[in-house]
Amino acid sequence: MTQATDHEITLALLEFCLTTIAVALAFCWPGIGSGTFSWVESLFSKLAHRKGISVITVGLTALLLRVAILPICPIPLPFIPDDFSFLLAAETFASGRLTNPTPAMWAHFETIHETMYPTYMSMYFPAQGLILAAAKVLTGQPWVGVLVVGALMCAAICWMLQAWLPPTWALLGGMIAILRLAMFSYWMNTYSAGGSIAALGGALVLGSLLRLVKTVQTRYGLLMAVGMALLMMTRPYEGMLLCLPVAIYLIQWICVEKNAPSWHVLIKRAAMPLVLLVAVASWMGYYDYCAFGSPLRLPYTVDRAEYAMAPYYVWQSPKPEPHYRHAEMRHFYYVNEMGGYTKIHNLRGFLPETMIKLVRSFEFYAGIVLLIPMIMLRRVLLDRRIRFLVLCCLLLACGMVIEIFLIPHYLAPFTSAFYAIGLQAMRHLRLWTPGGQSVGLALVRLIMVLCVVLAGMRLYAGPLHLHLVEWPPSAWTDQWYGPDHFGTARAEIESKLEHSSGKQLVIVRYSSEHNPIDEWVYNAANIDGSKVVWAREMDSAENETLVKYYKDRHVWLVQPDLKPASVMPYPLNELVTAH
Repeated sequence: MTQATDHEITLALLEFCLTTIAVALAFCWPGIGSGTFSWVESLFSKLAHRKGISVITVGLTALLLRVAILPICPIPLPFIPDDFSFLLAAETFASGRLTNPTPAMWAHFETIHETMYPTYMSMYFPAQGLILAAAKVLTGQPWVGVLVVGALMCAAICWMLQAWLPPTWALLGGMIAILRLAMFSYWMNTYSAGGSIAALGGALVLGSLLRLVKTVQTRYGLLMAVGMALLMMTRPYEGMLLCLPVAIYLIQWICVEKNAPSWHVLIKRAAMPLVLLVAVASWMGYYDYCAFGSPLRLPYTVDRAEYAMAPYYVWQSPKPEPHYRHAEMRHFYYVNEMGGYTKIHNLRGFLPETMIKLVRSFEFYAGIVLLIPMIMLRRVLLDRRIRFLVLCCLLLACGMVIEIFLIPHYLAPFTSAFYAIGLQAMRHLRLWTPGGQSVGLALVRLIMVLCVVLAGMRLYAGPLHLHLVEWPPSAWTDQWYGPDHFGTARAEIESKLEHSSGKQLVIVRYSSEHNPIDEWVYNAANIDGSKVVWAREMDSAENETLVKYYKDRHVWLVQPDLKPASVMPYPLNELVTAH
């Protein structure tokens, strides 16, 4: 991983500097570019009032822009454990199976975020794997699923905002989602997280809510059910935190409001959405039974019970250390995870670690430039238009405070709510006239200009010598501009071996200083049928058993921690006969 040099500056620092300049300009020259801005806003407003066209425009723009920048930001390579885990699920589903049998040499294949018992499968909920599988079957490239869902997410955010805000602001929110989420963030540029799916689900739920109350049409009930199903299959805990206030809102409407329809109409309208939810829940139960041994045993639980010590919630105590067969696995669960747990699981560390969670969340969803409208937060909190969304976010905050870990995609179901609150703050900011000057209007206009400028700078970060935070992954997951193009070393070695004659067995030897996030031991769904099999090096007796099992393969030793990574024939003379 590269480091910043003396002549490089970070994009985050540049964003801070440009934001400071924009604020100064707004106060010193509030009428800057008013003629040009008025003309652009007039055209923008005409498009925004054609609501259906606006939603389609946002989705297509997200899709086409990301495709257009492929020569500079190519299709990502898998490079973190989550990527490989979701790709395992994708290959499994694309092969027509829900899971895979435990491989014979499973101890050599143990790796982060994959289960080996009772079956060999990704530990995650299945929605992301299903999307990747569909793309793999239809196009041959799993990342196309990430691309399409990202575009649908942006369109759904625009559609949701149309229910809560004036159409011009809804279209603006969709465009911001493109610039901040659909072009450079890790949601679009990895195979992991499923943030776009969860954000899509949350937008469908919140966008359907007001429309359903207003029209009582079955289609909005179905869209809400689709959103809930997506949340159920990606982020069920955070999805529950969103769906709970939505359910309370609907119950209050039914029981209190005079304009609520009769029970007969409600039951008729709710039948199909309920059937859909029951069908999805039943399929999830069947999937859990096939993959993890019980319809009531959720994904995550088997893997966490086997390997993890750190609990999910702050009041829970850690579990005893399990037997780890590999030092890298122990390092991930004992050093990385337990380190985070130790920091937050005490009174001295709880408050600062919670504040760090908050800052990281704002860094991802708003960065620096989009924090400016938060000076209007007091007015937003008193605003009846979005009071329900504010209450939803407060419930989310309560739910996140009690969790040990927080990565931005955990909050993804609430993405459209965040945008609605931020845009409402911008509406208030636009009317702000300190000293009788239209400073707020200038600030809002310059904010949008900066979002576009920063996207362009991210695109040409290399030629501009802008350093992107690269490693560890926790650094770039906090930023909107996402990761660079990683995973090339492993991909090059695998490609070379794939094109070699015969079948290959790769034994991976790590150094004592290896970062477990930089994991190389990941395999296809059908390991024994693969051209290249990746295995962990164990003791000489275990290695000999592995080599004998794969006696028809060329055996290679790969050392990822050498610079550059080394690949050479495995020294078979190091093997001894097991006694």
